[in-house]
Amino acid sequence: MRLALVAVCLTPAVASAQSAARDSVVYLISPASRLEVRTGRAGLLSFAGHEHVIRARAFSGRVVYHPDAPAASRVEVTVLTGSLEVLTPPDTVEIRKVTAAMRTEVLDVARYPEIRFVSRTVAPSGAGLRVVGALTLVGRIRDVSVDVGLAVRADTLRATATFAVKQSDFGITPYRGGPAGTVRVADTVRFQILAVAVRQTGRSNP
Repeated sequence: MRLALVAVCLTPAVASAQSAARDSVVYLISPASRLEVRTGRAGLLSFAGHEHVIRARAFSGRVVYHPDAPAASRVEVTVLTGSLEVLTPPDTVEIRKVTAAMRTEVLDVARYPEIRFVSRTVAPSGAGLRVVGALTLVGRIRDVSVDVGLAVRADTLRATATFAVKQSDFGITPYRGGPAGTVRVADTVRFQILAVAVRQTGRSNP
């Protein structure tokens, strides 16, 4: 009798969980996405330096989206640090030095081959979502809050987001160059994301 009562009590909860799983939709991030990092200038000769745009060439990720319960949604993104490429200014001796320094001195790609973002909480915010997630950079994890613009269509999901972090929060010393290190990259860098994700047919259960 007791087992029967427990089963009756659990049935609605189990049914609710199964319904939520069925109602979720899985989207995989497409190569058509664009993930960039923009750096500022600092130092006594910052006027003589450059702002740099760094683009990720290799990344992956997925979004588990719950249309009727957005707060239950989840997102994961992984970027291969070795794929990061400095785009601006045009190819020069300086940009080659910055790229080499970024990969070896700043990000240590041999030791830390990935940058990862995994959502912790998701909440509706205006026309999109506010996502608080764990950002892993050079082996250190910090929580960041990201406002995400969202457009959901039948087979695709498009998300846009911009957020800033301080390199020093992850134990990173910003790049310095030029005479006596007078030209250097600012501590704060901005992540700019345009994610295009494609719905996975028959994979609504995350």
